[in-house]
Amino acid sequence: MATDKQIFEYAPAPESRAVVDIAPSYGLFIDGEFAEAADGKVFKTVSPANEEVLSEVAQAGAADVERAVKAARKAFEKWSALPGAERAKYLFRIARIIQERSRELAVLESLDNGKPIKESRDADLPLVAAHFFYYAGWADKLGHAGLGPDPRPLGVAGQVIPWNFPLLMLAWKIAPALACGNTVVLKPAETTPLSALFFADICRQAGLPKGVVNILTGDGSTGAELVAHPDVNKVAFTGSTEVGKAIARTVAGTDKKLTLELGGKAANIVFDDAPIDQAVEGIVNGIFFNQGHVCCAGSRLLVQESVQDEVLDALKRRMATLRVGDPLDKNTDIGAINSAEQLARIKELAAAGEAEGAERWAPACELPGEGYWFAPTLFTGVTQAHRIAREEIFGPVLSVLTFRTPEEAVAKANNTPYGLSAGIWTEKGSRSLWMAGKLRAGVVWSNTFNKFDPASPFGGYKESGFGREGGRHGLEAYLNV
Repeated sequence: MATDKQIFEYAPAPESRAVVDIAPSYGLFIDGEFAEAADGKVFKTVSPANEEVLSEVAQAGAADVERAVKAARKAFEKWSALPGAERAKYLFRIARIIQERSRELAVLESLDNGKPIKESRDADLPLVAAHFFYYAGWADKLGHAGLGPDPRPLGVAGQVIPWNFPLLMLAWKIAPALACGNTVVLKPAETTPLSALFFADICRQAGLPKGVVNILTGDGSTGAELVAHPDVNKVAFTGSTEVGKAIARTVAGTDKKLTLELGGKAANIVFDDAPIDQAVEGIVNGIFFNQGHVCCAGSRLLVQESVQDEVLDALKRRMATLRVGDPLDKNTDIGAINSAEQLARIKELAAAGEAEGAERWAPACELPGEGYWFAPTLFTGVTQAHRIAREEIFGPVLSVLTFRTPEEAVAKANNTPYGLSAGIWTEKGSRSLWMAGKLRAGVVWSNTFNKFDPASPFGGYKESGFGREGGRHGLEAYLNV
């Protein structure tokens, strides 16, 4: 049939759930073995796409934290005494097993987290393996990292990670800690514990000595117990600024080393000479990747006034093509919101944007009847006083502001308590470099967004935290220098 415009529909292309075997219940991983919580408490983890219960997981309490820290302390003596080249072999082995099991882990991550399978498969898992490979390479070269001739490990690292990139954040934390000779007690997020528990099995498969990595599942109280434990030498946390501040207060006055990677409200800045189509792809990737559950998401779009209409027209056309739905469908662009609690926060802030006078737009989009979903959303007419321009929404919601001069763009971009990331779109290299020097952000991308590499440090300023993860800089947080 001849028509002026042919529209091709995508046939469903679901990834098979059969590739991953989820047990009905999981214990805590302490000293190389799975064990029930001391008080027998459990909680359920559900799939955000359909609210199906995936498994029952042990809730660690104070006695379990004590056991895990003791196991890590005992293992530290032998692990830290191993030559770096020997520690590297374990890290290489873990990286290879992650690669071999990547399809299984990608399906698991999408089931438990809600993110599209193409993201967990093509972005998360390759980066997870790459971090272990990268830090395996550093394990026998620590004296050449520019941190002194003989840097020593700290001891037991207590690590608390978020739900937006469960396996990737685990890799960011565990790989450098082990490479430097520390042992680890890690607490995954309450809503996404499964990939960390599967990682525990990978540690056993790799023959990692008992007690070197311990995994404690639980809620915020478990994390608080771990952070406060007197025999933890290093605390690493990725998550909300509010919890980060509480952790900083807990650690204050102790000799624990601390790194915090917290929230963000990044500016994605588009100049009038930017390649519009390329910039639109970067804007979409910056805010709708992982449903906007990204601390460095480009959630504030700053467009030069003269190209505002052109950019917004192109952006709306592109947003209309985004496919929202089943995270396990390879065609899905935007998956499920991670939890009912997070969905409620996104809805509340979006409603505040409308109430304060911003204009809301979303493409026509049919959301599934079950699970937690939010359509990709755009706000125009936003001022710097609006809550949607100031507060981290952590969802697929973009606030658009305009500017006239580079100086105004810098002032608006820096007008935030956060300072994690920023993006600049311009064909002028000199302007990119000038802007990068003025922006108060830990990571500045030029003509791209959300690009990560294990060799490149990541971290923020102000209320986005302190310390760096990745690269040579990521070693320093785990060494006594």
